[in-house]
Amino acid sequence: MTAAAPPAQALIVVDVQSAFVSGPAAVPGAPRLLERVEDLTARARTAGALVVHLQNDGPAGAADEPKTPGWELHLPVREGQREVVIRKPEDDGFKDTPLGELLTGMGIQALAVCGVMSEMCVSATARTALALGYRVVLPHDAHATYDIPAAAGISDVVPAAIVSRVAEWALGGEAEIVPRAADVAFVRPARERAASLSPVHQQIPPEQQPAQR
Repeated sequence: MTAAAPPAQALIVVDVQSAFVSGPAAVPGAPRLLERVEDLTARARTAGALVVHLQNDGPAGAADEPKTPGWELHLPVREGQREVVIRKPEDDGFKDTPLGELLTGMGIQALAVCGVMSEMCVSATARTALALGYRVVLPHDAHATYDIPAAAGISDVVPAAIVSRVAEWALGGEAEIVPRAADVAFVRPARERAASLSPVHQQIPPEQQPAQR
């Protein structure tokens, strides 16, 4: 675990959607997680870093099925030149999305990652970022998941905190794990977002795009 890390040029907020962070089905410690994510987001904005909100499109009937209340992003978004929403069909935020194009176009080399779930979408996105050569900073107190239920003949319940810690460890030595979100610093990217990159809503199938106002 790293005490501190050089500044990141982007913050990737993974799947902070209402189904996972509010109500009786929220991840354990959701209020604390939201405080950490809000702090990271506020400081990234102030520094002029890129903020990317990943929004998972779950299958029909899932808690995060598109256009259901649980699918909505739980925290306010300020879409603009340095803040975007990217919908994703898989755990990995890079797969079949414009995330890689966006980061490359802005000359970004270092990412901070936060959100849910630690061993699923957070891990998958961080792992691909590492494989692509990005620095990845993961604050320990800014990602979360659920308990793993007991399985007869295999294990008792595995607490969510243990699952999250194992997910960090499994990323290997290249990931920069810092104890607190407060330990993460941000800096402005090398370049502005390219005008040629399609706006986020153009990544959504036409029939799902919101009406223009």
